[in-house]
Amino acid sequence: MIRQSLARLGIDRPSKLRPGTGTFMMAMVIVVLGFYLIAPVVLLLTMSFNVARDLLVPPWVWGFSNWTDSWGHPLLIESLRNSFLIWILVVGISLPSAIGLSWILARTKIKASYTLEYLFWVAFMFPSLSSTIGWMMILDPDVGFANTALEYLPFVDKGPFNIFSLGGIVWARLMGDGIAYKVMLLTPAFRNMDRTLEEAGRVSGASDLGTMFRITLPVMASPIVLVFALQLIRVFQGFETEQLIGTPWGFYVYSTLIYRLVTFSIVPDYAQAMVLGSITFLLIALIIPLQRWIINRRQYTTVTGQFKPGLVDMGKWNNIAFASILALLFVLTVLPFVIVIVGSFMAKAGFLNTTPLWTTVHWEYVFSDRLFMKALRTTTILAVVAGIGSPMLFSVIAYLIVRTKLRGRGTLDSIIWISAGIPGILSGLGLLIMFLWVPGLSWLHGTIWALILVLVISGNTTGTNIFKGVFVQLGNDLEEASRVAGAGWVRTYFSIVLPVLMPTMVLIGVLNFVSAAGATSNIILLASRDTMTLSLLTLEYAAPEIGRREAAGIVTLVIMTMTLGVAMVGRNIALRMGVRHNIQAHGDPVGRVRGGRRARARAGAARATTEG
Repeated sequence: MIRQSLARLGIDRPSKLRPGTGTFMMAMVIVVLGFYLIAPVVLLLTMSFNVARDLLVPPWVWGFSNWTDSWGHPLLIESLRNSFLIWILVVGISLPSAIGLSWILARTKIKASYTLEYLFWVAFMFPSLSSTIGWMMILDPDVGFANTALEYLPFVDKGPFNIFSLGGIVWARLMGDGIAYKVMLLTPAFRNMDRTLEEAGRVSGASDLGTMFRITLPVMASPIVLVFALQLIRVFQGFETEQLIGTPWGFYVYSTLIYRLVTFSIVPDYAQAMVLGSITFLLIALIIPLQRWIINRRQYTTVTGQFKPGLVDMGKWNNIAFASILALLFVLTVLPFVIVIVGSFMAKAGFLNTTPLWTTVHWEYVFSDRLFMKALRTTTILAVVAGIGSPMLFSVIAYLIVRTKLRGRGTLDSIIWISAGIPGILSGLGLLIMFLWVPGLSWLHGTIWALILVLVISGNTTGTNIFKGVFVQLGNDLEEASRVAGAGWVRTYFSIVLPVLMPTMVLIGVLNFVSAAGATSNIILLASRDTMTLSLLTLEYAAPEIGRREAAGIVTLVIMTMTLGVAMVGRNIALRMGVRHNIQAHGDPVGRVRGGRRARARAGAARATTEG
């Protein structure tokens, strides 16, 4: 009907954007995103060859001495090796564990499997800073709760645990998002496994365990390899845990070493930091094609027209698996959360012989600290702006990629994907050099506008691709009806497209609010004392030279309260928006449209136009 109306009006399927407007918008988006996502890292690589005495003040002197001198730095190669070592250990433990957990949740008759799967999402949303602070309180070699409790035993002189070690860093990373993230990704894929394949293995005489290793895992190789490839580009993403646990005993990864070179020197050593960042960027440039090759190398089909669902009955092992997963979820979230709360009310977390044992002095200290109030205000502004601005920006980017045929769509999509592989600390260092070096941008350094810019754009790969998936499902008829009625692209987008996207907008907004509230690595080099955030204040309180671990735990509780409250409100809002399947029509051929008289008037006008 719509196409017939268009034909009568002499219009052959109107374009989504006028050529001039669309080309200008596409060019602006590519230039702005390229300037703030890719250009800083390219500038970082270029300036690493500037051997002038002052790297940021002309005239420039080009040479290789920065690179040759950096190889003699005692921590440079060691920090890169440590980054790979942490990644290998975390992935080597978490990936097999996540595969087993996902198989149990998706392929067996375990009780409340969907509830357990949801709890892994909760564990993933649990702030990594809170988890790390909690495990520092539990496993501190001197005053950790676990060591203190064991020392009460007659045969234990000193507790065996030490969070300030390589094993402690790996443990904290696993308890953060190391396991939960992979279970989230793998469980839905295992649910799509065809039971017929497993039945064939059983008919051949294999046990349930043998069928899993011989049939299930080989067939599920594609999603497993995909998760591994996604983890491959996260080799250099770690910062908070390594900063809190590694630096006190001189263990540096590349990100914490860059932070030390730029922050803890009387004169910032930009040359060494830029060389280290450039080496990391070159390694990432090799890793990204490898990751894409791994993803595209092999495909397996598990859902066909003859798909047969079914679950494996493990008998008595069902209850054992259920109890084990509940225990793991308790360790992932409940235990560190409870320890942080208990420790915040102790005179010294872990010291059970102090008098008085319980106190509110740490809470009084935090809430009377002017820096905390400033950090709370800054964090609130950043999180709100990111929560509102990010979904607006990502929806426009996704619209340009999916719903238009403008030149530059491939370039824009490539920029979005490339930025996913650039770690936050590396991007922050590149932006720092850009703000200090490019004329006209120096005013951004140390201001809240620089942090807003970074946090609004961060998460662009995930947000844009979620919107792309929604746009693929959205038909053209709605927009075509609006265009026939005389609306331009901007009015169509805000009146028709945006309301339909609203549930996804809320989802992306909540995710970016949570991310911005706990951001550290991508803003730590750009923030100042006037733009301190709660997450950065947590790192400062927990640093060995400050030693206020209890206060740091309180700040993480504030972050958790903010994010959990917004997540719950956002979920309720999202459930009330969008397409509704439970609305009954009462004499109205289009049913009742949420939004009242104005929405029904728009629907009637569109119907009259299309039937015209």
